Amino acid sequence: MTIQLHDTLRGEKVPFEPLNEGRVTMYLCGPTVYNYAHIGNARPAVVFDLLARLLRRSYQLTFARNITDVDDKINAASVETGKPIDDITARFIKAYNDDMATLGVQPPDIEPRATQHIGEMVTMIQALVEKGFAYAAEGHVLFDVSSNDKYGSLSKRDLREMIAGARVEVAPYKKAAHDFVLWKPSTPELPGWDSPWGRGRPGWHIECSAMAEKHLGETIDIHAGGQDLVFPHHENEMAQSSCAHDGAPFARYWLHNGFLSMDHTKMSKSLGNVLLVHDLIKTVPGEVIRLALLSAHYRQPLDWSAETLESARRMLDRLYGAVRGIDVSEDARAAATIPQALTAALEDDLNSPKAMAAFFGLAKDLNKASDDDKRVELAAQMYACGELMGLLGSDPDAWFAGHVEGDMSSDEIEALIEKRNAAKGRRDFEAADAFREQLKDAGVTIQDGRDGTTWRRS
Repeated sequence: MTIQLHDTLRGEKVPFEPLNEGRVTMYLCGPTVYNYAHIGNARPAVVFDLLARLLRRSYQLTFARNITDVDDKINAASVETGKPIDDITARFIKAYNDDMATLGVQPPDIEPRATQHIGEMVTMIQALVEKGFAYAAEGHVLFDVSSNDKYGSLSKRDLREMIAGARVEVAPYKKAAHDFVLWKPSTPELPGWDSPWGRGRPGWHIECSAMAEKHLGETIDIHAGGQDLVFPHHENEMAQSSCAHDGAPFARYWLHNGFLSMDHTKMSKSLGNVLLVHDLIKTVPGEVIRLALLSAHYRQPLDWSAETLESARRMLDRLYGAVRGIDVSEDARAAATIPQALTAALEDDLNSPKAMAAFFGLAKDLNKASDDDKRVELAAQMYACGELMGLLGSDPDAWFAGHVEGDMSSDEIEALIEKRNAAKGRRDFEAADAFREQLKDAGVTIQDGRDGTTWRRS
């Protein structure tokens, strides 16, 4: 089946055809490293990690996810904390990558940093000036929006609407309020680089255009990011890249994930409801967070709540419960195939909820199977599905035994279960129920099955 993707520029789902047969280039806008990533930042990282996993099944993929390490927010964080900018960016680059790895996000093939590509940015800005698409004024260089008749085609709004709906800096050196900055001057205390327009630093939008060209070429196959980036960031990227490259398209497909809200409320610092991944993973397994982020179709809004997490945890309990106690060899895993229903769902514009339904169908078949060889075969298929989805990465027993410091230890749980089962054996059901309640109070749920009593932490 041909992969179908919803292209924001065309406004519809279309067959995916890479520029070069057998090879795909993909660029994802990564973090601005001045603080820990919040759960909204994690959604595109997880969603497009899943797309990368899918693409690698059929194509040679080169996947770039950038680091913005020069930005006014970083400068402000340096002033606020009194720490050098390099210390701040190094700390949060590591934190971001570690936190995303906990969510099962595989590292990109290329992770370009803005500060390592200033030369490429200056070269692109010079080309835009020379071709009449940008102009210099008072140490700044600005893109002349009126010079590009396709401006606004990605966000599907006319220029007046976009100006009204965005924060546009009005400054005397601009020809028009909607012209955006490619280069701006730096004062002595701020980071800066020499350029034909004086010491300064790049604007945000030019960074991605220059890094994408450097590592993936003038035209890339897929450009991905959050819906909040459609305007102005991606609109500006598309305009400046196409103009710099004599009209060549910047990206063949534009993919954007939907917004994430907190308990039906927009996440914002002013409301105090910003949830940092770095904090969340201290108490919630990364796989639970990953599955929660994949629980809605990527283009749809996702409301984040305690119920979202609890639902994802229960779903993973079902998957791990199905394969628990089944010894699957490496050879069996290598020979396993993924059910066509699951891959077809992902190939249909990355329909993760439908893919998970197929995953649970496989678990249901496994739970019903009685033949040992068939159970091993189905369990191997489940692990293959898990590898594609970024799930089932733990040992099942370890999954159910997982706990935080201060919980009842696994040995203590096993001892109480043994006492409870012994009480049941001598028909002392009152004592057995008391042991069950003791376990329940400690946050442990037990379940009797044909293979004995299993348990998990609630």
